[in-house]
This record gives sequence, C-alpha cells and structure tokens, in this order.
Amino acid sequence: MDTTVQVLTPSGILDGTKAQEIRSQVDSALSSGSNVLLMDLKDTTFVDSSGLGTLVSVLKTVRSRDCEMYVCSINPQVKMLFELTSMDRVFEIYENREAFEASR
Repeated sequence: MDTTVQVLTPSGILDGTKAQEIRSQVDSALSSGSNVLLMDLKDTTFVDSSGLGTLVSVLKTVRSRDCEMYVCSINPQVKMLFELTSMDRVFEIYENREAFEASR
C-alpha cells in the first residue's frame, strides 16, 4: 500500500474553538487519499482539555479508517500536558518533522 502523508499544522491555541477546523482538515486529508497524518504542533502555543479531546477524537476517526496519525514538534508546556494525561502513551510523538521523516 502506498503511503500518502498529509501534514497538518494548527497554530496558536488549540482549544474548543478550533475543534471543527481541525476535524474538517482531517476529514479532507483522509478523503483525498492520505493514509498517514502528521499533526505538526510547532506553531501551537497551548493546548487545553478540549483541544486535547479534539486530538483524541480525530485519532479515533483516523484509526477507524485504518489510517495512522502521529504528532511532532510539541513545546514543553504541551509535552507536560501530554505526560500528565498519559496521552504521550496514546500518541506516537516525534521531536520534529525531520525525526518523523527519518523513521519512515
């Protein structure tokens, strides 16, 4: 199976107000034939609980379509949230986009 990677780069604060935008981007990427999504959070400054819920929700959507989703470039504050909520065990996280590409 060919792997088509789509990189999504949300920016600013990832909260409930961005949830629909992210879901739409994920649906669009999957509909266009991408089977691997990389959520590059390099421009994301903060993630709150509803933003984290959105990431979990889109991960479920991606997995339900037999696709894969990865996360990269999280800042220390977001990393702490992922660790406190054990989401670092749910998501496969790469240091940056280059590390993700090197693993492919």
